[in-house]
Amino acid sequence: MALRVLVITFEGEPQRLDIYLQTLFPKYSRSRLQEWIKKGRVKINGEASKASHILKGGEIIDVEPMELRALKAKPEDLPLDILYEDNDLVAINKEAGMTVHAGAGSTEGTLVNALLHRFARLSQLGGDLRPGIVHRLDKFTSGVILVAKHDESHRKLQDQFAARQIDKTYVALVENLIERDEGTVNRPIGRDPWKPVRMTAIRKPDSDEGREAITHWKVMKRYERHTLVEVKIDTGRTHQIRVHLGSLGHKVAGDTLYGARPHESGRFFLHAWRIGFTQPSTGEHIEIEAPLPDELKDWLRSLQ
Repeated sequence: MALRVLVITFEGEPQRLDIYLQTLFPKYSRSRLQEWIKKGRVKINGEASKASHILKGGEIIDVEPMELRALKAKPEDLPLDILYEDNDLVAINKEAGMTVHAGAGSTEGTLVNALLHRFARLSQLGGDLRPGIVHRLDKFTSGVILVAKHDESHRKLQDQFAARQIDKTYVALVENLIERDEGTVNRPIGRDPWKPVRMTAIRKPDSDEGREAITHWKVMKRYERHTLVEVKIDTGRTHQIRVHLGSLGHKVAGDTLYGARPHESGRFFLHAWRIGFTQPSTGEHIEIEAPLPDELKDWLRSLQ
């Protein structure tokens, strides 16, 4: 039997149908909800609609949910660049273009698939699709990422992330010249209501919208039309660095999603350079660094 939801008013700006559905069905991914819409299981005022339909208030939405299919990542023989390993965790230098873990659409070619082939044991706190995954990097962000081998180390690393005790340093190349030598962006980040694949920086730091996000940046080198910056983040929001630097008028080079010019490498210039943390068992402070990939070194040489 269909579930009927009466939409009376929205608090704030109107929003897309698929985004609103996610507030009603948080255990389902957006791609899953979009599948419902395409299959005619979601109707507005009795008629089929599109995921991009903007709800303005007063609509009657009929939803007929589909069953969740069981998904599980499978081992794949894919190359891994291991930077560090002990009994509790492993640090991987992720290449640009590799997704960390699968979603509803695909379960192949991800970092998780490669990890399952390489390691007999990984933490299960992330479930069948995210074994060992403590934190994430965007698909086209390269660099160091930590993976937990068992549940106890996973919990302790998660606690460090939650307490902002993990030091995460990135290197980014941005468009245009930054005049100041350093600065901090403290603006909440939320989903872009008009283009949900993107995030946006909320104008007021004390706003109830979005989630707290803090980014510190420092100029490393200035080129003719670009600036190389070191970036440290206190929080780990989706697309945080890309959104915060863009809010300053300096888009991450090659980041076409946020309006930057495309680069021949096919990626954007953002690299997770260094991570510092406390080893879960010994309490030792560990710092791991991922060298800049060759394509990013070539990119910088081309700017000389």
